[in-house]
Amino acid sequence: MRVIFTCGGTAGHVNPALALAGLMRQRDPQTAVLFVGTPDGMERELVAKAGYDYAAVEVDSFRRSMRPEAMRHNLHAAGALARSGPAAKAILREFRPDLVVGTGGYASFPMVKAAARAHIPTAVHESNSVPGLTTRMLEEYADVIMVGFEDCRQHYRHPERIMVTGTPVRGDFFEKTPLEARQNLAFDDGRPVVVSFWGSLGASHMNEAMLDMFEKERENGFPFHHVHAVGKSGWETMETALRQRELALCPDLDVRQYIYNMATVMRAADLVICRAGASTISELTALGMPAIMVPSPYVTNNHQEKNARLLEAHGGARVLLESEANGAALYDAAADILRSPETQARMKQGMAQLGIPDAAERIYDTVMALVR
Repeated sequence: MRVIFTCGGTAGHVNPALALAGLMRQRDPQTAVLFVGTPDGMERELVAKAGYDYAAVEVDSFRRSMRPEAMRHNLHAAGALARSGPAAKAILREFRPDLVVGTGGYASFPMVKAAARAHIPTAVHESNSVPGLTTRMLEEYADVIMVGFEDCRQHYRHPERIMVTGTPVRGDFFEKTPLEARQNLAFDDGRPVVVSFWGSLGASHMNEAMLDMFEKERENGFPFHHVHAVGKSGWETMETALRQRELALCPDLDVRQYIYNMATVMRAADLVICRAGASTISELTALGMPAIMVPSPYVTNNHQEKNARLLEAHGGARVLLESEANGAALYDAAADILRSPETQARMKQGMAQLGIPDAAERIYDTVMALVR
């Protein structure tokens, strides 16, 4: 079989495609796979690391502004969009796919649309709780749209085309038990474990709030272990601030630029403090992990708050907006959850009710049904 995956923009769009491509190759090593994204998007590097072939279609976003620089950008984006259709058709003619799967990002639009018009089976996976612009535009073309949660169905005009599959989570998240993960990290004194991160690049405002949270932890005798990932952009500033506040050598604080052993650290956690991107909510629900979520206010269509509110509605998360998420508020929320086993149990149950651990299998079965 020959399959095109088209995606881009964020890891939350790329990772489901990589997971499905890996499963397809595992089931049939002869499966031919081509990824299609933008020329310079981060998806290109992720796909290259995974060892798949890559083709590029230039597509860009439109900016909602009448400023001269925005208008120039939009003129370029309009030209790219006009050229993307013929480019997508050329890729289809050359690769001759049996199936085209879009998992989000602007590059998905021309490829899925062109494939549908060529009567090639098409599927779209939407990892956010509310469909993004690309998914909404493709609803009329795709044979099936796969979503993460049953609650998502209400946001679509054609609910009969919706399949609830979940979003795949890396298998190494389940290789260790929580006890094994704690032992691996030497967290064996019975205190809870808090893990926090704001994404691979970090967030300067939220890292400042974390410094104040660390101070509150010290004032209260470090009632829990805390592993925090700063992110690349704020690491030097954080190192300096930790030294200035005499927090750098505290054994109960494990502050890192990046958490490379995320599967082990997440498995050891009792509580996670984080943003509300698609990949993160998939991991939290699959693990049944209570969370304090501070959705990014800087993303398109405010989709992170919508993701977080869904988890909150099911009892799995507490949501603090960035404007109210100072160090004291974060500490108080964490301490309140961790001092109550009943609260933790309810939050775990709320998260687990949303989790779909076999998401990759469900997606595989859904797309294979289109070509059988």
